[in-house]
Amino acid sequence: MQLGFVSAIVPDLSLEEVLAEAAATGYDCVEVMCWPKGKAERRYAGVTHIDVSDFTAADAEAVHQLTHKYKVNISALGYYPNPLDPDEKAAAVYIAHIKKVIDAAKLLGLSTINTFVGRDFRLSVTDNWPRFMEVWTDIIQHAESQGIRVGIENCPMLFTDDEWPGGKNLATSPAIWRKMFTDIPSDYFGLNYDPSHMIWQHMDYLTPIREFSHKFFHVHAKDVRVDQHLLDEVGIMAPPNLWHSPKLPGLGDVDWGKFFSTLTSSAYEGPVCVEVEDRAYEGSDEKRRASLVQSHSYLRQFVPKNSLAS
Repeated sequence: MQLGFVSAIVPDLSLEEVLAEAAATGYDCVEVMCWPKGKAERRYAGVTHIDVSDFTAADAEAVHQLTHKYKVNISALGYYPNPLDPDEKAAAVYIAHIKKVIDAAKLLGLSTINTFVGRDFRLSVTDNWPRFMEVWTDIIQHAESQGIRVGIENCPMLFTDDEWPGGKNLATSPAIWRKMFTDIPSDYFGLNYDPSHMIWQHMDYLTPIREFSHKFFHVHAKDVRVDQHLLDEVGIMAPPNLWHSPKLPGLGDVDWGKFFSTLTSSAYEGPVCVEVEDRAYEGSDEKRRASLVQSHSYLRQFVPKNSLAS
């Protein structure tokens, strides 16, 4: 396995500065954010460390020179919009950019990009399905043509009032993953698995590792703390941000020993990238960088440096 981090936590750094930070801390890789340049629509969005809008072979070579210089790999390219947005014009922009991310990954010689399936949060899963099939059959066909795998993160995206109760990402549960992978049976369609989302949904986060190990393309290391005293006040039907908090690995409810025990038994050998969304570390660049140091120190007990493939 390779230990890395998601570059969204350091939005003001250049790609070279991100890779330098990774190297100085001891990380092996980085998931690099590739949002279109412009205003962010939510926290951790709108981060552009590689601009794929008009990405060329020369741009790819420049990136390769940086990764070689700092001896830090790119685990995947990341872009997390809602390609099933009820605003079809907005969705079309997101879909087109996902394809550009796929094309850039091909030029870079990478194997994986990460994103969301998306969802019209006003509709049921069943009513979303015809559009899901139309949009994602096309995207996965494009990914297959480029030899790039698409990892879907299992975040429900239902944290704010306007996202409640449907959320903005269909791919939230094993039942839905089974249907997704049955209806679009492709070796290039899989998961970017984050155990923290299972915790706050009150679901088992270990069993999916066993069942879907062949679909694990990428892993996010994020923890979460369920605040029972707040949940007792508002109940499970309240928006989750009222009763849970994303935390650094080791500061929440994920048992990382059990997680990595199960992950290694599943024969997963890919990247595990820290995704920092802990508000306690957002106040300054110094705190953001401290979060990466702390997460690296904690997770190295499970992903030792000397066991990694070069």
